[in-house]
Amino acid sequence: MNPVLSLSQISYKYHTLQGETEALREISFTLNQGEFLAVVGPSGCGKSTLLHLIASLLSPSSGTILMNKMPLSKSKTQIGYMLQKDHLLEHRTIYKNILLGLEIQKKLAVPHLLTVETMLKEYGLSDFRDAYPRQLSGGMRQRAALIRTLALSPDLLLLDEPFSALDYQTRLKVSNDIGGILKKKHMTAILVTHDLSEAVSMADRILILSKRPGTVKKIVPIHFAKTPASPEEARSMPEFTDYFNLIWKEVKHEA
Repeated sequence: MNPVLSLSQISYKYHTLQGETEALREISFTLNQGEFLAVVGPSGCGKSTLLHLIASLLSPSSGTILMNKMPLSKSKTQIGYMLQKDHLLEHRTIYKNILLGLEIQKKLAVPHLLTVETMLKEYGLSDFRDAYPRQLSGGMRQRAALIRTLALSPDLLLLDEPFSALDYQTRLKVSNDIGGILKKKHMTAILVTHDLSEAVSMADRILILSKRPGTVKKIVPIHFAKTPASPEEARSMPEFTDYFNLIWKEVKHEA
């Protein structure tokens, strides 16, 4: 199987008035079509920096990143990026917010609009299409942000702590909803999270980064004897605790 994404020996250094800091060192991994990868590690180990490099918001100091065997600069692969904050515009309705990316890319064609209508119904936002962001709960706002991202039909979805601004109960529900949506769509995705339970319940593999400079300490495949119907169901399975303890053992030594 040809990987959608391939990183080979990626390192990144940033410069400040105090000098040069090495954030990431020789990161290598691949991601296949439909695979969900979670990235965990101690604070400051370069998790978000890694997503910035994949999204071409930063350029690596060394190494190569390929999308469908092409360098990022030449690849036509669409990348969606969902951040911790939903960044919905308060003066636009939910529907107009969802259409923002399509407007910018001049893709307001019927097929895309029909896809948006379908997602509004599937994700329970049809009745709130004319509401404004301030009228929605945090979980509903994140669903709107997800629809806005998926409306562009990305080949790869990057999720940078997308649930961390929510209270714990809402976070569980929204991560379960969104995790289920992405699995159903067989989305190729990378999730950065500090929540190990979230990583184990949602991902096919978990990449553990060391403390700065971040290196790949271990990649752990997640296999349940019975395929869970949702992240919520995964949390109740016997293997869940074993995986959680394994990941925690690796991460706590890097704190």
